[in-house]
Amino acid sequence: MTAILWLRRDLRLDDHPALQAAIANGRKLLPLYIHAPDEEAPWQPGGASRWWLHGSLQSLDAALRERGSRLHIARGDSLEVLKRLAAETGATEIHWSRLYDPATRERDTQINQALRAEGIRCDSHCSTLLFEPWEIANAEQQPYRVFSAFWRACVKALKEPQPLSAPERLPPAPEIAEGANLDSLELLPTIPWDAGLTATWAPGERGAQQRVQAFLDGQVADYGERRDQPGIPGTSRLSPFLHFGEISPRRILRMVMDRFGDPTAKPVEAFVREIGWRELAYHLLYHFPQTPAEPLNAQFADFPWASGDVASQLKAWQHGQTGIPMVDAGMRELWHTGWMHNRVRMVVASFLTKNLLIPWQEGARWFWDTLVDADLASNTLGWQWTAGCGADAAPYFRVFNPVRQGERFDPDGSYVRRWCPELAKLPDKHLHQPWTAPQPVLRTAGVKLGEHYPAPLVDLGKSRERALAAYEQIKG
Repeated sequence: MTAILWLRRDLRLDDHPALQAAIANGRKLLPLYIHAPDEEAPWQPGGASRWWLHGSLQSLDAALRERGSRLHIARGDSLEVLKRLAAETGATEIHWSRLYDPATRERDTQINQALRAEGIRCDSHCSTLLFEPWEIANAEQQPYRVFSAFWRACVKALKEPQPLSAPERLPPAPEIAEGANLDSLELLPTIPWDAGLTATWAPGERGAQQRVQAFLDGQVADYGERRDQPGIPGTSRLSPFLHFGEISPRRILRMVMDRFGDPTAKPVEAFVREIGWRELAYHLLYHFPQTPAEPLNAQFADFPWASGDVASQLKAWQHGQTGIPMVDAGMRELWHTGWMHNRVRMVVASFLTKNLLIPWQEGARWFWDTLVDADLASNTLGWQWTAGCGADAAPYFRVFNPVRQGERFDPDGSYVRRWCPELAKLPDKHLHQPWTAPQPVLRTAGVKLGEHYPAPLVDLGKSRERALAAYEQIKG
């Protein structure tokens, strides 16, 4: 007898309920990855995500082989692949970890029904969250929209995690025809733009666990104070590992508790709360599946975005050429590493949606293609939060001032100087607003605005007033 383990965004062996269920009765095991990006439309993985996926699949296959198994890769319609392999191997059951975005939820439901009709047992498992999105509800049994209340409910319901250890050995795979070669999936770029990603990241389960351990050994003690400073390594950078399921939130929480005890006490409370934000993102995506394209706050459907040709401004933002150093540094970090510091994500998103009045959906799409941690739930929550149209929005229409943000969170200019080296010789006083520097200061620093570095796309003060006026038109 054979069980198929259909792997998607759960690319690990540790704390894997679907894997444990598949091997529970000593069956042969077929670990299977099906490459079917069109089934995730309109949110097929972007370029940076495909790069990560290649490395993650490579790492997973190596881990499986160390335990006497191997990864079988297939291409094509998922249902047809599963039917074919079930017939070829005599598999009587298929296990997978649940996904929560609208396209894959609909697909998985159809596949479940079709396979069960043919007598194949299908079991889905909770693998990527602390709580299923339907498990946490307010007093009226409605979904939460405010983080603080949501997280209080989560903490109240939280049980001490008991993650499942990775099996030391795995059952052999059934004898079947060789699957697709990983390189044939063409996940890596044909034009080699990925050198910065390769230098920055090591996809895979082993890298995920090492990163958690290093974070708990070091940065977590000062996380609450240092996490907003993009020029220092103050955050965990676990988001891509979590997105691809290379580590589970249960395992992270277990590691935190083994080291520090109470996960809601200092010094780890601020870090654990970030896991809570991820839980809220999935809670919202599940209950409001329209939000990747539409605002949660329906008032914003009529927001008066900029009219006319904004393509040149959008392109300047995408490529870090806005003339606003904190914004440009963030966008260049994103392009080079596939990641951006969370504080800077808010700054660049605010500049796009408020100062340029370009719809948040344009920014979400760019992030989707360029982030290695492009996650539909978290990406949607982040962009709608900054645009002011989503959950937990501030009680006022907040416009981040990128100059003040830079002066506060990058006071020595280390972040801007790294990603905008043409400004490196400017003194701290003018680094975050070079257009205010006197000409002698610019000359000494070797900076000529409009030549070495762009002049600002917009006046920050005037564009802020324009954004507030736009908001007044839809405010109830």
